[in-house]
Amino acid sequence: MTFDSLGLPNALVKALSKEGYTKPYPIQSQAIPAILDEKDVLGIAKTGSGKTASYVLPILANLQNKPEPKNRHIQALVLVPTRELAVQVFETFKLFSSALRSPIKSLVVFGGASINPQMIQMQGVRILIATPGRLIELKESNAMNLNEVDVFVLDEADKMLNLGFKEEMDKILSFLPKQRQNLLFSATLNKEIDGINRLILKQPVEIKIEEEKDAIDLIDQSAYLVLDEQKGPILRYLIKSQELKQVLIFTSTVYKADQVAEKLTKNGIEAQATHSKKSQRARTVALADFKSGKLRVLVATDLLSRGIDIEFLPVVINYELPRSPKDFIHRIGRTGRAESSGKAITFVTKDELHHFKVIQKKMGKWIKLTYTDDLDLHGF
Repeated sequence: MTFDSLGLPNALVKALSKEGYTKPYPIQSQAIPAILDEKDVLGIAKTGSGKTASYVLPILANLQNKPEPKNRHIQALVLVPTRELAVQVFETFKLFSSALRSPIKSLVVFGGASINPQMIQMQGVRILIATPGRLIELKESNAMNLNEVDVFVLDEADKMLNLGFKEEMDKILSFLPKQRQNLLFSATLNKEIDGINRLILKQPVEIKIEEEKDAIDLIDQSAYLVLDEQKGPILRYLIKSQELKQVLIFTSTVYKADQVAEKLTKNGIEAQATHSKKSQRARTVALADFKSGKLRVLVATDLLSRGIDIEFLPVVINYELPRSPKDFIHRIGRTGRAESSGKAITFVTKDELHHFKVIQKKMGKWIKLTYTDDLDLHGF
């Protein structure tokens, strides 16, 4: 199947080709025609499976055939849980909109940044990408009108509900017209997602892309049994001895993320931490530098993991185990994507051995545990 066959306009097909997209991912091949037909869609597929383009492309295609609304009247609203994801969705809209004969103006808004410039930039915006809190602030300030929203997208709905945005989402839904197209995307399908599905979707086209068994098999996994005080030296030893580049490290807390990044930098390894306590500018710069290869190591918490979308990420390191097996699978899923191989390294302490067994059982894959007694960590 090709993008040509999905019903997209030639301008968008040419733009896809120019960006190196040769064929649609499964979620795209099913979602794009349904969205072009203005049907509601429930899409369940893991992060990194091409969900964003699966709604960005048909939304742009449909909007180019509709008359421009009054100023500050939004036609397409995309709601996401994190600033990082909001920026990435906006960049995708901006990229493909520029290929159209008459580009469609989009805007990204989120908290942690001054609200006044966002209010001013709302002039002529037809597509708005927002996090819940800031959207409510802007609406209550009469910065824009949501009465004419044609299409509403709820992206990473599972994460949205996990982060406790349910009240905000209920309020936002009350702002929207009853007659609209609804698109709900999530990495998982659970009771909460099923509940909101029934609340907002009308006879949706349901698309569930099963995670291929060989997706995890593409990841070369290894684990090291370590003492807590050994983690820093072993981390530096592995990065330097294996000459690892573009390394994404996960910690469980903001404090630990900062500590790990600081220690790496002191030992001559370029590293930055990214988490909710950092300013938006610092987070944006760190992610951009990491994506470009200018920054060797990015240390992140689980809260921000869904905003980190890099197509060919070579290495993920679990400095600390997450509480949930699903979070572990999501973390290592940052690598081994788009049919490319990747490496995932996990540190395990003795107290975590049982939990690590639970994670492996849930994942359906057993990982060889390497003992670190014989490693020469002198100088690391």
